[in-house]
Amino acid sequence: MAVRDVAWPKPVSVYIHVPFCRHRCGYCNFSVIANRDDLIARFLDAIDTELATLDRPTVQTIFIGGGTPTHLPTGDLSRLLSMVCERFVVGDGAEVSVECNPEDVNAEKLQCLVDHGVNRISLGVQSFSPEKLRILERGHTPAGACAAIELAASAIANVSLDLIFAVPGETVAQWQADLETAFSLPITHLSTYALTIEKGTSFWTRRNSGSFSSPDESCEVEMYELVRRMSADAGLPQYEVSNFSRPGLTCRHNLEYWKGRGWYAAGPGAARFVDGRREVNHRSTTTYLRLIESGNSPIAESETITMATCARERAAFGIRVMAGIDIDAISHETGIDLRRECSDAIECSIDEGLIEVSDGRLRLTDRGVLFADTVASRFLD
Repeated sequence: MAVRDVAWPKPVSVYIHVPFCRHRCGYCNFSVIANRDDLIARFLDAIDTELATLDRPTVQTIFIGGGTPTHLPTGDLSRLLSMVCERFVVGDGAEVSVECNPEDVNAEKLQCLVDHGVNRISLGVQSFSPEKLRILERGHTPAGACAAIELAASAIANVSLDLIFAVPGETVAQWQADLETAFSLPITHLSTYALTIEKGTSFWTRRNSGSFSSPDESCEVEMYELVRRMSADAGLPQYEVSNFSRPGLTCRHNLEYWKGRGWYAAGPGAARFVDGRREVNHRSTTTYLRLIESGNSPIAESETITMATCARERAAFGIRVMAGIDIDAISHETGIDLRRECSDAIECSIDEGLIEVSDGRLRLTDRGVLFADTVASRFLD
C-alpha cells in the first residue's frame, strides 16, 4: 500500500474543562481548584474568549467535565451552557454530557441542564461504602448518592456512574456490594477504574510514608473480572476496557477520543487535537486566566504529529474498544500501511493470545483485556 497524502479529519467533539471543586480529593491529579469560587466570573469570560477564536464548528458530542461543572451556581452554569451552544453548532442528535458530584444534584440544576439540551449526566459516585468514601475523601453519603442517581434519572434518562476499586483495605466482597448497589439503580452506563496513586497527590505521600497500601495485583484482577461478569449479567456489556453500557448508550464522546480523529477543548489543562496538532493549556487556573486576560495564548505545550504517528495512536487507543479495530480502514483514512508498519506488534500479540482476528477486525481476547496497555504500547513503538 503506497503512502498517499490525506487531509486531517475535522473534529466533531468538544471538551470544556471546569476546574472548580468543593475540595481536592487525595487521589485527584486533575487540574482543579478548591475554595476559589471568586474566580468563576473571570473563568466564564476566559472560556468565551478562548472559544471565540473558533469559526463556530459543528459538533456531535459535547462533554463538560472537571473539576465539577455542577459546582457552579445555577446562573453561572446556565451561562456556560449557553456560551457553548453559541460558540458551536450543535448537530442534530448530538450527545451533550455534563459531569456532576452527587451533592450538587438538585431539581433546579437538573432543570438548568435539561433546558440547555444536556441529555447525558455522569455522576462521580466512586463508591456506596461509607468506609471507602471516607478513604477517598468524598463528600457525599451512600444514601445521598442513591438519591442523586434516582433524581438525575427522573430528569435525564441517560445516567452514567463512575466507581473506583482496589482502594486500600478493600475486599472483593466489598467491591461486589458496590456493584450490586449500582446495578439496582437506574443507570445506563458504568465506568470503573482501579485506584491509581499519582505523584504529587496526598495519596502518593501517604503511600510512601507507609500509612496505607493498595490490594495486591491478584486481588485487583479478581475485582476487575467481577465487574466484567456482573455488568454483562446486569445488561450493561463491556464495550471498552473500563466502560460498560446498555446497548446503544455507549459514551459517544469517549469513542471519538479512541477513534483519534481530533477534538476541540477549552479551559485550564484542557488538551485538544486539531489538524494534526496537539495543544495543552496551562493547568493552573490562575495562570490560564492571567494569560487569557492579557491577550496571550493559554497554551503550555504543543506538538505537531505526523500522520504515521496518528495512525499508530488510533490503533493503540482503538484496540481498547471491545469491537476492535479495522486496521485496513485506519490505513485507508491515514494513508499509512499499518499492517506493514505494525506487523511485529500484531504478530507478537496474536502469538501470545492477546489479540485475535475476527470478521476482519483485530480484537483483544479475554486474556488480552488484562494486558490492553501492553498491546497498545506495541502499536506505539
